[in-house]
Amino acid sequence: MPTNTKAERTNGHENSAGSKAQKVRYAVIGLGWIAQEAVLPAFRHTKNSTVVALVTGDKEKAREVAREYGIERIYSYDEYDQLVKSGEIDAVYIATPNNKHTNFAIAAARAGVHVLCEKPMASTSKDCRAMIEAAEEAGTKLMVAYRLHFEPANLKAISLITSGEIGEPRIFNSVFCQQVEEGNARLKKDLAGGPLLDMGIYAINAARYCFREEPIDVVAFAGNNGEKRFAEVPEAVSVILRFPKERLANFTCSFGAAPIDHLYVIGTKGWIELGPGFEYHEKLKLHTSIDEQEHQKTIPMHDQFGGEIVYFSDCILEDRAPEPSGHEGLADVRIIEAAHESIREGKPVKLEPFFVEARPEEAMKQELPPVKPPKVVRAASPSGG
Repeated sequence: MPTNTKAERTNGHENSAGSKAQKVRYAVIGLGWIAQEAVLPAFRHTKNSTVVALVTGDKEKAREVAREYGIERIYSYDEYDQLVKSGEIDAVYIATPNNKHTNFAIAAARAGVHVLCEKPMASTSKDCRAMIEAAEEAGTKLMVAYRLHFEPANLKAISLITSGEIGEPRIFNSVFCQQVEEGNARLKKDLAGGPLLDMGIYAINAARYCFREEPIDVVAFAGNNGEKRFAEVPEAVSVILRFPKERLANFTCSFGAAPIDHLYVIGTKGWIELGPGFEYHEKLKLHTSIDEQEHQKTIPMHDQFGGEIVYFSDCILEDRAPEPSGHEGLADVRIIEAAHESIREGKPVKLEPFFVEARPEEAMKQELPPVKPPKVVRAASPSGG
């Protein structure tokens, strides 16, 4: 499938010999925890996607990982431009630290390569807009890896809200915490770390897709217990978002509290609870109360990363615009920037009007079986282990 010229990309998914391509060829950029523990195993579940190259700053680690997955091509970060211009790949999955997403995405787009980028899309809205502009100018596809847009329990919750079964949704509430060990990359300011970008973005995105609207005001507070590990980023952040129709969303995320992961949506006739709200290592429990009648359903584990990869590859092969797009990623980052401003200034921040064309819906559901936990080579888990 050629991706080196705009004309060839527009022609769909033919390879250089003119025959239909069966699989989108990916390079995975970065070999940290999320890439090894979730992304690479997910490709084994997909029928329309394959990994043909790895890009990392540690070629010794890459060789060990490559042997496990039968990947022949290994590139350093300095060789990335060579890779995206080589014609060997059709798409990249960017799983580097947050501050590196933008340059990798823009270089790929300019070379005619599609981009699936881990969240947050970037550390600033300026960088998000640059990524969107590069993809639009090149005619390539850009999707942000919001895996829960394809997850059955979250999509069922959205359906219960949009159908009016819980009445008018009025309140969104979430708590998402974990203990992050000293030295973890998520505690580094220069890597765009911190609980808000790393964990709070899940709640922001969920509040937006549950309310189906964009917030208009943000107020936020940061807490820090003074431990050495929190010298560069806050220990915890609490945020309140005010949406149109006076709906309120509030959440707390923390790198220094016991693990917890729950969200609630409360309407005028009932409520929804999801636990875990954002993690992917457990079965999900969907607990509802509608007209004072409670029900609880357990949703089996699915390969959420495989689901988003299958969806994005279908978008490439069928020439469809993806949801979540770069604009979805920008929508969250602009809210995070406003929350940081509110923390600095000690007052609420008003958001400019913002429009998102598409939202997740049940037709996007993906139900791939869970992956077997792989061996991880020299990569720290989110909690630092």
